[in-house]
Amino acid sequence: MKKHILLFVATIFLANTHVLSAEKKTSFFKPWNNKDISKDVSTGETLKKKEKFLKPWNRKKISKNDSSIIDKKNKSLTQKTTTNDIEQNISVYTGTFDTVDKEGDDKTTLVGVEHKNKNLFRNTWLGRFSPTTGGFITGKSSIYLYTGIEAEYNLGPINISPSFAPGYYEAGDGKNLGSALEFKSEVKIGVDLFKNSNVGYSYSHISNNDWGDINPGTDNQSITFSKKF
Repeated sequence: MKKHILLFVATIFLANTHVLSAEKKTSFFKPWNNKDISKDVSTGETLKKKEKFLKPWNRKKISKNDSSIIDKKNKSLTQKTTTNDIEQNISVYTGTFDTVDKEGDDKTTLVGVEHKNKNLFRNTWLGRFSPTTGGFITGKSSIYLYTGIEAEYNLGPINISPSFAPGYYEAGDGKNLGSALEFKSEVKIGVDLFKNSNVGYSYSHISNNDWGDINPGTDNQSITFSKKF
C-alpha cells in the first residue's frame, strides 16, 4: 500500500515537475519570441520612421532644388527683362545747321532723332562701341540720313561720345554740299540727370571728303536729350 502511495505521489510530482518545466520553457521562450517579434516590429517601425524621415527630406530636397531652379530662371528672366528695358537708347536733338556760315545764307535750324542699341555694344581696348542710326531735317528742307559707329567713355556722370557716320544728304532748299554721300564726324558731351536719362551738347562736321564736285562742308551744333528704354 505504501508503495502504491509513494508511486502515486512520485507520478504526481513528476507530472507537476514536467508541467512546471514546460511552463518555465514557455515563459522563457515567450519573451525571447516576443522580443524577436517586437524586434521585427520595431525594425519595421524603424524602417517606416526612416521612410517617413527620408520622404520629407527627399521632398524638401526636390522642392528645394526645384525652387532654386525656378528662382534662377525667374532671376535670369528678371535680369533679361531689366536688360531689355535699358537696351534701346533714343535721342532727340535740336540746334543749328551750318553754324559757321561764311556766306550768311545757309544757316538754319535742325531737328533730328537718333537710335542706339545698347545690346550691340562691343568692348575694345579703344573703348565701348555701338552702332548708331539717325537723321535730321533742317529749316530749309535739307535731309540727312546716316548710320555709323559711336564710342562711349564714361567719367562718372559725364559721358563723352565721339562718332563717325556716312549718310545720304538731300539739299532741298538748303545748302549744297556737293554730293549725296556725306560723312558726319561728331562729338557729344552729356551728363546723366535722372535714371536712364541724359542731356548733352554735340558738335558735328559734315563733308564729302572731296569726293563731290564741291566740298563746302557744314558745322552743326545741337542740344541732345537721350532716354534709355
